[in-house]
Amino acid sequence: MTRLPEDLPECMVFLLGKAYQKAHGDFNQRLRPYGLTNMQHLVLEGLWYQPGMTATELSKLLILDKATLSGVLDRMTETGWIIKSPDPQDRRVQRIYPSEDANRLKPELIEKRKEANLEILERFTPEERILFKRFLRDMI
Repeated sequence: MTRLPEDLPECMVFLLGKAYQKAHGDFNQRLRPYGLTNMQHLVLEGLWYQPGMTATELSKLLILDKATLSGVLDRMTETGWIIKSPDPQDRRVQRIYPSEDANRLKPELIEKRKEANLEILERFTPEERILFKRFLRDMI
């Protein structure tokens, strides 16, 4: 039988991966009734923040590569979460907007994200929450 390295439970890559899996999985469960993925929710939040962005602008805002975002946007267009519209000044450019259904569900979906964030942070003290967020931002 192969033994795991003794330091694996202390390995930061392992711990971060497991924390990501848990947070991602829990949030995915909250979004499942809406037919949304975590990534699609992130896109909607970006578009609610600044409707009418181009895919390039959205990829910069969300720190996503264009190839990943392109597939997500295509699926979201097909499922009616977003609308792509030609830019009035430059018809070659597509502007992206949340659909009416997405806008109608905005308060509910934002609340789901807030609930997920609170659940993650509930076991930390206020000081630990500040440090935790700072550490994560520094890693990015």
